[in-house]
Amino acid sequence: MGMLSLPGFLSCGKKKDFNLPSEKDDDSSNSDENTERGNWSSKADYLLSMVGYAVGLGNVWRFPYLTYQNGGGAFLIPYTLMLALAGLPLFFMECSLGQFASLGPVSIWRILPLFQGVGITMVIISTFVTIYYNVIIAYALYYLFASFQKVLPWSDCFSWADEFCSKTQIVSDCNATIGGEIVHVNYSLITSKNLTCINGTINYKPVQFPSEQYWNKVALQRSSGLDETGRIVWYLALCLLLSWIIVGAALFKGIKSSGKVVYFTALFPYVILLILLVRGATLEGALDGIEYYIGKQSNITKLMEAEVWKDAATQIFYSLSVAWGGLVALSSYNRFHNNCYSDAIVVCVTNCVTSIFAGFAIFSILGHMAFVSKRPVSEVVDSGFELAFVAYPEALSKLPVSPLWSFLFFFMLVLLGLDSQFATIETLTTTIQDISPRLIRKLRVPITIGLCALLFFLGLICVTQAGIYWVNLIDHFCAGWGILISAVLEIVGIVYIYGGNRFIKDIEMMIGKKSFYFWLWWRMCWFFITPVLLMAILVWSLVTFSDPTYGSVVYPTWGTAVGWCMIIFCVIWIPIVATVKIVKTEGTLVQRIVSCCRPAANWGPYLESHRGERYSHIVDPKKHKEHEIPTVSAIVY
Repeated sequence: MGMLSLPGFLSCGKKKDFNLPSEKDDDSSNSDENTERGNWSSKADYLLSMVGYAVGLGNVWRFPYLTYQNGGGAFLIPYTLMLALAGLPLFFMECSLGQFASLGPVSIWRILPLFQGVGITMVIISTFVTIYYNVIIAYALYYLFASFQKVLPWSDCFSWADEFCSKTQIVSDCNATIGGEIVHVNYSLITSKNLTCINGTINYKPVQFPSEQYWNKVALQRSSGLDETGRIVWYLALCLLLSWIIVGAALFKGIKSSGKVVYFTALFPYVILLILLVRGATLEGALDGIEYYIGKQSNITKLMEAEVWKDAATQIFYSLSVAWGGLVALSSYNRFHNNCYSDAIVVCVTNCVTSIFAGFAIFSILGHMAFVSKRPVSEVVDSGFELAFVAYPEALSKLPVSPLWSFLFFFMLVLLGLDSQFATIETLTTTIQDISPRLIRKLRVPITIGLCALLFFLGLICVTQAGIYWVNLIDHFCAGWGILISAVLEIVGIVYIYGGNRFIKDIEMMIGKKSFYFWLWWRMCWFFITPVLLMAILVWSLVTFSDPTYGSVVYPTWGTAVGWCMIIFCVIWIPIVATVKIVKTEGTLVQRIVSCCRPAANWGPYLESHRGERYSHIVDPKKHKEHEIPTVSAIVY
């Protein structure tokens, strides 16, 4: 990374680029508290941006499936517990961290220079994820445009279909009673002789529903595997370009412009979800779908299975977007005395309620699909791509005025994806801005355009005929346990090395003094419960890790190797940065490690007016050029 060569970036306690506030820039808002970096125009801008970041596609296509799979309504018990024990503590910690120092996910590690590689890992993983995440938005845009037809193109087996395409199951053969004997015969004979199949003996031909074949043959033009790259699917490439244009346009003025866009992109999906829920609840079979979702009688015995608790913890962890760097980046634009505690609770609760609400909207319509196709709900339920681009479109195609419902659904997916994408790109630009806030802020527009253009070209491999395999590969490796490693190191570093009680005092500088009992729960979580849970999830993820597959397609050895190279590239910066920092520090090995485990000399609130006595040691080099900057070891806290 180019940033690693910056002077002082890898030194411990001797960094001289303080980036302290100075005169107001021409493009700064008059109301900005921090005139170099800027602030959110209003609290609502920040909260909606955070909700948009946390509430994403996983709330719609993963949580409902996990609930159905893990005991229905009983799953809400471990889900809620994991929110309180793992999700919320990490969420609150990252929001507080970013707001306190007004720095992005890399520069924030002035708090613990030895762990600055953790911030780099977060940013690199976010970069990989944002490449394929916009491809998913491109898929949704394609289906959105395809919905502008009288008859949905995936509603029947049209010219693109093969002989295996069918809207209903086709009987192949069965057992029947002929002349007093039970014989196994083809179904054609059954129909010609007007016979009846014996119950439980019917075999069906392998068929694919029109929506499945449309997804593979038309939308993706999917090849046989990762080995067969094929050509770029031009209409997906155009949708990808449009997606990046939307992202770039929304972020051209940073949080000042994206903070306004989210009023629509964060709120309108709730309107669509409500419309889909009302429509779905009026359909025949909707109750069957909802009963599969939460269960007539929730299966409490499922709570005895470790897999259920692991699924709950993993869903909470990824749904809240902790350890991606985005929470730190977005919170860094808050005013210093903003109540980040109440913000964290509001966003986390909103995220989880949205997941539950989305489940009712999704399963009511899937229940109707099962009713129409005369299949059990379990056969039409799926998660991920299959739910969003196969099962749900199939269900929507069976509704009256199906193009309208299809348009609303995919418009909702686009908005949910864009919200998360805005925050992820803001994470990357914030990281770049922290190099030199005053200079970079003036160059924000070309930097944003350049970044979006670069990521668009990097994403073109994901819109080839083998593109879906690349999307799945990046998701399988980069969005997995690499984030868990970052989260474990983050909480261990801040609580056990920097000091949990010291961090609490930092938070109190922002939100005011709190009682011992107020902090009791957070201390229990930060010091013990959350790190143990994260370690358990990490170990479980490593133990159960399997090679990637897409459906029945097995990845070639070189494809798996590429996946390992990607995740190694993400996490290797943790030991590299730690090693370089130790080498660049003076003293014996133990002294160097100890020095790098102390905050940098310029760690603390960004603005001098907020530092108080605890951080009065920070010296502004512009005002005190004649003084030597104090080393960390000379600072007494």
